Amino acid sequence: MDETLSGVGVSMVRYNLDDIPQYRLPEPYTIRCYRSGDDQAWLDIEKKSERHFPVNDDLFEDQFGDNLELLPERQFFICDANDKEIGTATAWFNNNYNGLVYGLVHWVAIVPEEQGKGLAKPLMSCVCNRLKELGYERALLNTSTARIPAINLYLKFGFVPEIKNDKDKEIWTHFKTILYAQKR
Repeated sequence: MDETLSGVGVSMVRYNLDDIPQYRLPEPYTIRCYRSGDDQAWLDIEKKSERHFPVNDDLFEDQFGDNLELLPERQFFICDANDKEIGTATAWFNNNYNGLVYGLVHWVAIVPEEQGKGLAKPLMSCVCNRLKELGYERALLNTSTARIPAINLYLKFGFVPEIKNDKDKEIWTHFKTILYAQKR
């Protein structure tokens, strides 16, 4: 990808939460909701998974500290056979995105040694289902053009690039050529 377009932050939207793809978690993995004290497990997963920028110790507090009471019904953890947290995603919100209320697929991560085991799709099913259960009509996520596997996952879940201006159009037009070249 052109250096000026590599690792650029982008938004993707799903204009409705109908027909969410459904995937089951493979055994022996389980998904559970946030419990008090899970902030360190969340940070550990994010630190191990994040390859594009450093994750500081204040990130959990910065992202969720004002709304900790919402996490037990919105934040999910994938656990391995030993009940060790190895993945996370949050069914969050943006109450004023382009003047509308959106559910937000937030901070999706699986530790590198557990990636490629069929865990991301069930996690996305779980988060999108929860957003719908919470009454959201549409969903949003933010990612980076450096995250090609993640963008492919989001596309499979019905998220589409949000194009608000000429720069977005340029980024996504260029990115499509990268995706097409990888599929060949």
